[in-house]
Parts: sequence; structure tokens; C-alpha cells
Amino acid sequence: MTSVSYRTPSAADLTALCRLGRATFIETFGDLYPPEDLEDFLHHTFGPPGMPNEFANPAYRFRIAESEGQLIGYCKLGPASLPAPEDGRQKIELRQLYVLRPWQGAGVAASLMNWAMGVAKSSKADDFYLSVFSENVRAQRFYSRYGFQEVGRFHYMVGKTADDERLWRLQLR
Repeated sequence: MTSVSYRTPSAADLTALCRLGRATFIETFGDLYPPEDLEDFLHHTFGPPGMPNEFANPAYRFRIAESEGQLIGYCKLGPASLPAPEDGRQKIELRQLYVLRPWQGAGVAASLMNWAMGVAKSSKADDFYLSVFSENVRAQRFYSRYGFQEVGRFHYMVGKTADDERLWRLQLR
């Protein structure tokens, strides 16, 4: 494989970033949903109402991985939206971390996660949250290596389909 570089995306990267988000979600989970549910989710997550709005919001942070001028992975952090307890603790959330299949296992996800960990630790957050699909054992093993632990369950909606999600937390302070 060729070398990988990492950087903060610019507005010029937004279209490619949205395409990458769609592609990685379809590649990973696309066969789990009826086509209308998948398309509804992709539109609201990566279309105009989703990622472009988040990209313009300073509460969100993005990091991209690229090789030979092509985006191959990304990570997005943002304010807490998961059903975490209202306990007065400050929270930050790993919103998405996706890597194209040919690059999985090549250290790209680890590099993106190391960046996310650094941002989370330097923030004012007490807790770092994320969610993982219940059947995504590979991702669960990955996050557990960083000290995250499962702390709950909830339904994550993809269109009208309810996924069985696991809520994970890492206490930062």
C-alpha cells in the first residue's frame, strides 16, 4: 500500500468527505436495510441536512486520511447526542470513524482514533462516548483497546429500521 497522510479537511474537501461517508456506510452496513431506509439515512447524514451543516459548525472536529490524493478514511467528533446519563459530567462524542475496506487493518483507524483521543483529552470533557452496532464485534474490540467500556443499549434509527446499538464510554477525568 502507498503512504497515508492525515489532516484537517478544508471546505474544498467537503464534497469528497460526504461521498466517503456514504461509501463507507454502504460498504459496512448497506445490506442491513431496506433501500428506502438506507437512502433516507444517507441523505440526512451525508446530504445537505447532515454533514455539511456539521462541517460548518465549530462544535464539530474532523480529521481525514488520504492516499494518493484520495480520501480513504475520516473521523468526526462533536457534542454529545447519544442517550448518555444526565449526570452533570461534560461529554464529547466520537460521531463517526470510518475507513474504506481496502485500508482496514493498515493502521488508518488507529491513527484517526489517536487523533480523536488527543482532542478528547485536551477538551473540557469528563467522558468520551461513542456507539457501536451490536454485531460489529471488530469495532467493539478496537474501542476496548482504548479503554472504552459498554455502558448501555439503545435503538439507533436508520430510516424506519431500529438498530440494536451499544453505548460505550471512556472516563477522561
